[in-house]
Amino acid sequence: MAKPPVFSGEAEKVSEFITACKLYVEARMMGAIVEKQVQWVLLFVQEGLADIWKENVLEDLEEGVLEYESVGEFLTAIKKEFGGEKE
Repeated sequence: MAKPPVFSGEAEKVSEFITACKLYVEARMMGAIVEKQVQWVLLFVQEGLADIWKENVLEDLEEGVLEYESVGEFLTAIKKEFGGEKE
């Protein structure tokens, strides 16, 4: 199974990125805790505005300011942040 493409924050690519992440997590990481799943997704958030956003998210996660009930909730946050309303 292919890993998701690198995501740099482009609105027109957010849906593709989210779909690829969901498929991979469901197939390969179902037993992993949510924190590990979120960290894995963040490995592919690079470059541009997405990289700055990722650094802020990582800081908030480390400080305990942010928590996600599921990786799906985290992916929804990515979609909301980068304007991928269209699927």
